[in-house]
Amino acid sequence: MSTALGIVDAVTLGIIEGVTEYLPVSSTGHLVLARSLLGLDSPEDVRRSVDTLLIVIQGGAILAVLGLYRRAVGRMILGLLGRDHRGLLLFRNILIAFLPAMVLGPLLDSWIEKRLMHIGPVLLALVAGGVVMILAGKRYRADSTEDSDRSGADLSVLDALKIGLLQCIAMWPGTSRSMVTILGGMMVGLRPARAAEFSFLLGLPTLGGATVYKLAGNLMGDEPNMFAVLGWMPVTIGIVVATISAAVAIRWLVGYLTRHGLAVFGWYRIGLAAALLGLALGGVVSIAPDDPSDQSAAASAVVDTVALPSDPTTT
Repeated sequence: MSTALGIVDAVTLGIIEGVTEYLPVSSTGHLVLARSLLGLDSPEDVRRSVDTLLIVIQGGAILAVLGLYRRAVGRMILGLLGRDHRGLLLFRNILIAFLPAMVLGPLLDSWIEKRLMHIGPVLLALVAGGVVMILAGKRYRADSTEDSDRSGADLSVLDALKIGLLQCIAMWPGTSRSMVTILGGMMVGLRPARAAEFSFLLGLPTLGGATVYKLAGNLMGDEPNMFAVLGWMPVTIGIVVATISAAVAIRWLVGYLTRHGLAVFGWYRIGLAAALLGLALGGVVSIAPDDPSDQSAAASAVVDTVALPSDPTTT
């Protein structure tokens, strides 16, 4: 049986998700651009199913972190069993940092979709985040003597809560979850590579919760589910490709941050914003809320558009 999502489409989305999920460049902006260029904005059932896929495919990125950081995950499990004190401290800090998004995400999801799922807010988030990262990169070079051995297990409860509160900013589409959590880690004294590691581990409950929430809603809804519309094979391939590409991206990012810092990602975000604006004004790509009746919000957008994926935790 033919499906609405081709194998090449699934591979493309998997690569983009895997590469951009943990890089501080906004996976949302890249996936929306790819979705439009691949012609997956219509019909309605395809668009809705692809929106779900763009969240569920994060499962591949989660598997990559579980594989690469299996030792840290194992230590947290041992910590819960009373056999590894530092593992318990790391688990505590991950849990505390996760709590703000867990509470606020479901409460703000609908409001965010109506008010912020537009080209204007997305471009603003990309540019503002880019400027912040450029400035943070300069500050990091000035503070290069910080203790490089401090890790996520060494954070205080207050430090972990600060990172968690900053993570909530990533509910704004185009902001990047990894960007704000890496910056949050640096603000509380972690070197960029260590901050990235904490960000990756924090992504396990954050992205996992969003994936389960979105998939459950899709499977239990009245409309045909994602697997019926897109097919099991393309969805599975997309997740597998996302796992592999995320693992490669994570290894590269940790090494790059150790040597160079964050500034290049800031410039990249500004370039991406300029490209999206040009393509949107040219009618090539489109960004707008899922609810077509939200005309008051749509009027404030730069262009008339269709839907972004609804997920307050997307990077």
